Amino acid sequence: MRKFLPWILAGVLLLFGYFYFKGINNTAVRLNQDISEAWGNVETAYQRRNDLIVNLVKTVQGAAEYEKGTLESVIKARSEATKTVIDPTNITPEQLDKFSQNQSALSRLLVTVEQYPSLQANENFRKLQDELASTENQILTARTRFNEAVKPYNNHVSVFPNNIFAGWFGYKEKPYFKAEAGAEKAPEVEFNFDKNTEDKK
Repeated sequence: MRKFLPWILAGVLLLFGYFYFKGINNTAVRLNQDISEAWGNVETAYQRRNDLIVNLVKTVQGAAEYEKGTLESVIKARSEATKTVIDPTNITPEQLDKFSQNQSALSRLLVTVEQYPSLQANENFRKLQDELASTENQILTARTRFNEAVKPYNNHVSVFPNNIFAGWFGYKEKPYFKAEAGAEKAPEVEFNFDKNTEDKK
């Protein structure tokens, strides 16, 4: 019996090591899937806003002598916002910062559009603004839930001794969504009203 004891102990240790490493890996996989799902909801919310902007631009073009440069800026910002494609399983802080900057720029321009006075009487515009406001709330919720999904994953791969072995499997901490500095301030945009239109009023 004694001569088999080392083999038994070795077998127990190997079995323990197998289940331990399996637990680290499988938990990280499940948490990573939660992040992917949460990121999918973020993209869905932003896509809804991008789809609404198409209708918003058409409504603005048909309803007012809107300042052309600002409207073109909205269209350009929407294009830039859709360019950044992120793989949630391999997301980097730089990618997330770029994504957030593009989306924040678009949000600030939409606030500028909302403040244009002659659009407030347009029923279609008001309906679109209500939809966009609802979408912004959905985006905020989706971003919050993404951060909530990232937290347990980061905790799992960061605590000792998981942080030693998680790197072996290629798992690293993921960045959180952060508000861009100054994102709450709308940009200063001058509106050039059609002089002939003003004279007729």
